[in-house]
Amino acid sequence: MSPRTRVIAAVITRGDRLLVCQRPLHKRYGGLWEFPGGKCEPDESIADAAQRELHEELSVQVVKVGDEEIAIPDPGSSYLIVFIPVHIVGEPACNEHTALLWAKPSELKNLPLAPSDRRYIEFRLAKK
Repeated sequence: MSPRTRVIAAVITRGDRLLVCQRPLHKRYGGLWEFPGGKCEPDESIADAAQRELHEELSVQVVKVGDEEIAIPDPGSSYLIVFIPVHIVGEPACNEHTALLWAKPSELKNLPLAPSDRRYIEFRLAKK
């Protein structure tokens, strides 16, 4: 099996709410909601990938990257989605996504989430 490509999924909180973004319709999982982030470049650290991807996608600055919470293989692809807590400054803007939403984990479970993001929410809710 070929090595998996790491993809960061930034878990950004504001109080008790998490930031999720709606994928553009023309992309894989189009219209579904996800945590923002993207593919790590070869030899790029998770922190560097978070800084680059969140600047591109949301026009925000990353000020702190926490430790990996969980890594979930994306079904049907070579991606390994790595969920990490990220602290940002700035107000997120929709540069690549269709919409942004701040919601509690219990509210997110009712959204149409991308498969790995749904598994993350189930993981997070089970920790309580």
